[in-house]
Amino acid sequence: MPDKIRAGRNRTLTVTDSEKDNISNKLLRLSNYSSIDKNDILDKTILGDLLEIIDKIPKQIADLIIIDPPYNLSKDFNGYKFKSLSNNDYLEYLRSWFPKVVSILKPNGSLYLCGDWKCTSSLQQVMEENLTVINRITWQREKGRGAQSNWKNGMEDVWFGVNNAKDYFFDVDSVKIKRKVIAPYKVDGQPKDWEETEDGNFRITYPSNFWDDISIPYWSMPENTDHPTQKPEKLIAKFILASCPKEGIVFDPFLGSGTTSVVAKKLGRHFIGIEMNEEYAIWAEKRIINAEKDNSIQGYVNGVFWERNTLNIQKKRSKV
Repeated sequence: MPDKIRAGRNRTLTVTDSEKDNISNKLLRLSNYSSIDKNDILDKTILGDLLEIIDKIPKQIADLIIIDPPYNLSKDFNGYKFKSLSNNDYLEYLRSWFPKVVSILKPNGSLYLCGDWKCTSSLQQVMEENLTVINRITWQREKGRGAQSNWKNGMEDVWFGVNNAKDYFFDVDSVKIKRKVIAPYKVDGQPKDWEETEDGNFRITYPSNFWDDISIPYWSMPENTDHPTQKPEKLIAKFILASCPKEGIVFDPFLGSGTTSVVAKKLGRHFIGIEMNEEYAIWAEKRIINAEKDNSIQGYVNGVFWERNTLNIQKKRSKV
């Protein structure tokens, strides 16, 4: 297949043939391992099928697990075709691997499980069978064409669960949001819970379980790849900052184009990722390499998450 012809400003990740060979050799293959130590897989991209690998992964090593599995939709993942199932069959599919993935989680660890409206009931059920559900996050996914005979699907869900509801890490201060103040309120002539700046009036607020500040990766963003269901770095950054301590370990059993590992590296966490498609795994490794030179995350500047469409203000702030 000939290479895609891209516009001059297109920043979608590309990998040359020579890079593919070099990066492929860096991928970790576990077929020859009879036993595995945590240090063997730390900060690695593991190439292989989750069901064939998961039993080899050491138990209770991950502070945080982020899972973005195939949704219950017919989708072609670069040759691997996932076919839409009945609700019962999809639930059984989840049950075939989810408990094993949970066994990798530390006793005080946290897990985020991504899905859409069609499969969210199955996700909730399998979560409740194995963990204590703390919350359901809904985030606005502003991308895709409109629907002619239905409401456009502009939301996705993320189920947040823990092993121990009385003992888990959660750093809310690290995921507060900087929002514009629409109706500035003052007491004795001074701003009440907000600040005046040359760029406008802003307030630092606690995050809710509805996120409308996420931008889907698109062609002019350096994080963009050709993966059909790539998650935004900003989304994953919120999970990691809130639920994984510095130097902790983040595990992703469906790594895809590598967003979880990339963001973990950018934020000073360790990572372990499993991906069955070699091309996707190569993309992930190249993004990890690129993160050594550029650890910026779109929408996250100077330790604060900014509202969507405030890029110019973010650029000014990053230079201060």
